Amino acid sequence: MDKISIGGLVMGLVAIIGGQILEGGHLASLAQPTALVIVFGGTLGAVMLQNPFEVFKRGMRMVKWVWVPPVIDQRRMISEIYNWSQISRREGLLALENFVARSADPFTKRALQMLVDGADPERLREVMEVEIDSYEDELRQGARVWESAGGYSPTIGILGAVMGLIHVMENLSDPSKLGAGIAVAFVATIYGVGAANLIFLPIAGKLKHHIQRLIRAKVMLLDGLIGIAVGDNPRIIESRLRGYIL
Repeated sequence: MDKISIGGLVMGLVAIIGGQILEGGHLASLAQPTALVIVFGGTLGAVMLQNPFEVFKRGMRMVKWVWVPPVIDQRRMISEIYNWSQISRREGLLALENFVARSADPFTKRALQMLVDGADPERLREVMEVEIDSYEDELRQGARVWESAGGYSPTIGILGAVMGLIHVMENLSDPSKLGAGIAVAFVATIYGVGAANLIFLPIAGKLKHHIQRLIRAKVMLLDGLIGIAVGDNPRIIESRLRGYIL
């Protein structure tokens, strides 16, 4: 569980609500269902229109990483690669075939299989780098779902504000309806700007951070396998891979 994500969201909301209370305002004035429907419904519609269904679905699935980050144990990976390099040095590359079936990660399985099949190191790098690039592009498309929500949300909030002001102008002859229209106008802007800067854009940023971690792990694995393929000393491979640990 990523406690700093939870703490950051709570702190942001508390700061805004606390500021409203300190200024003598009422929390009820921030609760405007109409503004909520306009901003979040409009933003969702715009994001769905922009993205293909698969990309949108991927972005929704990835949001769990904000609170439960993908597990990446780089030290364990280095230990595994070091072990593979020692075995291949003693018994040859074919001795690594047993590890292909044991690997749960499809990327690792394919890279190991190419290594066991005797692929040229440069060919191995070329093929797996294409897969890494494709994987990174898929993940970044998912993160851009939230980034685009952060771009649309303030604009939809302004749209809600304009709609609220239109409602006010239509009811100038009835003072009892002016307050509700003005409230929707200003609260819609708060919802739009607040959602973008407290929720959508921070989520996109956190997802990009985790994407970098995942890609770094794959590059590290590929670097280790290339080292095995060219016959580098296991200790040299281990030393080089430790440079990937942040």
